[in-house]
Amino acid sequence: MKRKKPLSLVRVGDGENIVLAQKSVWPLCTVMRQEWAKDAKRGKKGIPFPNTKFRNQVARSIRRATIVGILPLNDRMIKAPAYLKRGLTNLVFPYFRLRPKLTCHACINRIAVRKAVFKKTLKGKRILVINRKPSAIKKRLERKPYRLRVTATIKFSHHKQIKRTVRRAKKLRKRFDVALISCGVNAVILAPKIAAATGRVAIDFGKAPMKMKKR
Repeated sequence: MKRKKPLSLVRVGDGENIVLAQKSVWPLCTVMRQEWAKDAKRGKKGIPFPNTKFRNQVARSIRRATIVGILPLNDRMIKAPAYLKRGLTNLVFPYFRLRPKLTCHACINRIAVRKAVFKKTLKGKRILVINRKPSAIKKRLERKPYRLRVTATIKFSHHKQIKRTVRRAKKLRKRFDVALISCGVNAVILAPKIAAATGRVAIDFGKAPMKMKKR
């Protein structure tokens, strides 16, 4: 943000792993046995699923991202079966030839909001929030103990809104310094696109709002 250069951070967890595993390292029948996949097919994840075109979009976005969050071995932070975590990442990344230059903990979002460095880093910065209910996240960021400045919000609930959301973010580029995107797997696609379109920082914020301090 100090250098005013575009930067995107995406995170790969069990959902992203399942999307990438479709007809690549796993047959579709194995993918569709997963509870996450069943929910996605029912429309609960805001993505077209099963869908290999979407799978390829996710792979391209991971390749384009500045920083990629991956789970450590023996992760205990996310509630998902162990075989859907780092082990599956280690299968899908080679398949798609994904070799991120910069990596971090996939739960950096959840960890950061509990640390003083989160407030320190974003203090004085203009924040764009993208989510199904962005006003709720805006309120959490603006109240104690964060007292951050949210200058714009965009509602997002489904993959079909990707293009519209990127266009909207581009129009708002003079009103924000960093975008916090909580849109499930769609955030992996949105973050690099918004960073490229606006020249700003775009972060896959995930479920971090649920982990934020109350006071």
